Amino acid sequence: MDNQTALSEINKLKVKLQSARLPANLLQKANEQIERINITIKYGGNFSHLDIIDKYINWIISLPWATATKDQIDLAVATAILEKNHFGLQRVKRRVLEYLSILSLQQQKNTAQVVHARPILFVGLAGTGKTTFAYSVAQTLGRKIARIPFGGLSSARDLRGQSKTSPESEPGLIIKALRQEHVKNPVILLDELDRITPESRASIMGVLLEILDPAQNLHYTDYFIDYPFDLSGVLFIGTANNTSNIAPAVLDRLELIQMPSYSDEEKTEIGKNYILPKYIQLSGLTPDQIVVEDSLWTHLVRPLGFEPGIRSLERLIEEMVRKVAFQIVSKEGTKFYINENNYKEYTV
Repeated sequence: MDNQTALSEINKLKVKLQSARLPANLLQKANEQIERINITIKYGGNFSHLDIIDKYINWIISLPWATATKDQIDLAVATAILEKNHFGLQRVKRRVLEYLSILSLQQQKNTAQVVHARPILFVGLAGTGKTTFAYSVAQTLGRKIARIPFGGLSSARDLRGQSKTSPESEPGLIIKALRQEHVKNPVILLDELDRITPESRASIMGVLLEILDPAQNLHYTDYFIDYPFDLSGVLFIGTANNTSNIAPAVLDRLELIQMPSYSDEEKTEIGKNYILPKYIQLSGLTPDQIVVEDSLWTHLVRPLGFEPGIRSLERLIEEMVRKVAFQIVSKEGTKFYINENNYKEYTV
């Protein structure tokens, strides 16, 4: 890249900043950084920092500094959503509705400010509906949702970002979630908080303390962005199989909701009325093209013995539907009955 090309790129960055909606102090800071590079290049300096500042400018102008959605809390609508998305679990649904009621009352009394409620932590064994409940909460509020998986998270830098000292540096997962959803107040799902690697647990818990604390998250600073971002409008929801690996100080900032295990009868109802219809629709089949006999459900809900959740059941149903779809497209038939005698042909 020659000097003329570099100066042209700098002018393009200036134009981008002029049209962006940024906090005044951040805009000034970014312009100062551009001007320093501009002077360096004019006097024969190298272009090594141009790529870095270009990446930085593109990040800060893409963040939703002032864009937010407005919550639409209606308990009747919320109840209908929870009933549609989840079978049983009445105590969990009641806890969620109570939580939404508090948010609603806070909004009515405090319309000009952000409402605060302790983030929810859904705790339960695998497959008991923790993650899907988080998505349902976002749906009841009319908010966008971004998921951050904590399983195997190796460093606090994954959350906090890296200083913009090289072209490889980038923001952390919190900032990435905000850019992904284009609003400053999405639901951010902190999924599997108990699965953080032991080596980085302490440092990651330190970041969690900051983002979950209303007194601190007003000025959350990602190391790459290097400017405070207000996270007070974000609704954080966590999930965990258990709480033994979560720092007590973090737990103190969360409202725990325990997810019970499903009985065989509940799994059968979920399989029949929720999972099977979902995969029939996703596959492009019609309900009359695949019939699962009632006597088969006792085998499907316990393929390998007792399981507290429904993940194995869902995998089996998905596999059955997929194989029926293949048979129909292959013109092997137009309607298939799955029973105790032939189900292994569809699940192996």
